[in-house]
Order: sequence, then structure tokens, then C-alpha cells
Amino acid sequence: MITIKTKQDIAILREGGKRHARILKELAGMVKSGLHVVDLDARAAELIREGGDTPAFLNYQPYGASRPYPATLCVSINDEIVHGIPTEGDKVLAEGDIVSIDLGLIHKGLITDAAITVPVGKVSEELSELLAATKEALMAGVKAAKGGARVGDISNAIQRIGVAHKYGIVEELAGHGVGYHVHEDPYVPNFGHPGKGELLKPGMVVAIEPMFNGGTKKIQLDTDGYTYRTADGRPSAHFEHTVVITKGGAEILTA
Repeated sequence: MITIKTKQDIAILREGGKRHARILKELAGMVKSGLHVVDLDARAAELIREGGDTPAFLNYQPYGASRPYPATLCVSINDEIVHGIPTEGDKVLAEGDIVSIDLGLIHKGLITDAAITVPVGKVSEELSELLAATKEALMAGVKAAKGGARVGDISNAIQRIGVAHKYGIVEELAGHGVGYHVHEDPYVPNFGHPGKGELLKPGMVVAIEPMFNGGTKKIQLDTDGYTYRTADGRPSAHFEHTVVITKGGAEILTA
């Protein structure tokens, strides 16, 4: 069921979103060759606790998962698309990698969700272009998210960027409603037709999150039950913002 957030809810989400953005910015600043990703997770947990907030992903068990998620962050490196577990296995960043940092934050009972993909040192031109296009697609999706438009308008705006750059657009994973729960209706795919899908109404809060692969759109799930990888081993990028729909457009809460 799609929910419409109250003015009070949106004020809390706005406040939480600012905290969320500050944490992601600090984590991005930590990224360097030789960094153990478990240290990113530990720092995120520390920053969240310092603000009196709660990690939204830790111990969250999505539908179909065999166990609760065991970390504060999702940290996905290179061919890992999303949901990489930073606390299992000693993963260390290397020069030329790209790393997606995905954080869910609970502030005063309400949830924001956002992600960034960060280069580790100097990366190839190919990877720089992948990051830039995926971020461009996120902003195109946000621009399309207006009261009176449809979910398909967001989806198509993202798809057009991916198609133009000939990237694999992940179809099995998508954006979603958020706020009262980590995942809510509506489902917000990264491909679709304009004018189709759920009507966007003022007060709806959604997480828009394009995922582009450097090769095939096909994906596979690791044996850990959470980490999705590209089927061909090519790199993937992921950017995400939580936005609230207004009459005139979307306000980014996690900017």
C-alpha cells in the first residue's frame, strides 16, 4: 500500500536526510587504497549512534532472505552491484576500484535511504564515465518525479541515460517507497514507459536508485544470500536519493 507522509513526517525525514548526507560524505572521504571496508561500517555505526539514530539495515530481513542483514552499511566493490556485506570476509580497497556505499538511517522512527559510488584513487576513464552516467541518471529520475506524473516517467528518464551510454540496466532490482519501512510501495524500476505506473502524489516518499552495469544487465546472487554481482564480472555503479514528491517536483531529502 502506498502511503502519504504528513508534514510532520516530512520535517523529520528532512532532518534525518541531512544527517544521512553528512555521514555519507564523511564515509566517502575515508575511501582510499588499503582501506578495510569493515572500518567504513564501524565508522558509520559510530556516526549514527553519536546522532542518537539507528541503522536501518542492521538486522533487517527482507522478504525472501534466509537471515537478517548483518551490517550497518551495504558496501559493494567493482562487479558487486548492491548489498555487499562489509563485515564478512576481509575486503580491502585497491587503487582503481569503485565502491558503492549504501546507508539506511532511522531518525525519530522514520527512514531515509541513499547511496553513492566512489572511485578509489585514480580510476580508468571507462569507470569514470560509468559513475558519471549513473549519477546523471539519478538526477534525471529526480527531475521526472513530479506530482501528477507516473512512476514510469521516473523509470523512463533513467532508462534513456542508460541506453544512450549502452550500459546494462539492472531490471531485477529497483527503487521503492520508503519512510515508515525500509521498503514500501511503489516499486520504482529503472526502465519503463512514460505515463505508466503508479500516480505520483504530493507527500509520497520514494528512494530512486539507478544501477548501471558496464556490460550485461544480467545479475547473480552470491552464496551469502545478499550480494548481487554482474553476471559477466564487469563493474557496476549505484547512486540513490530519498525524495519527497511535491506539486512542483521532487525535493531531495538526502542531498
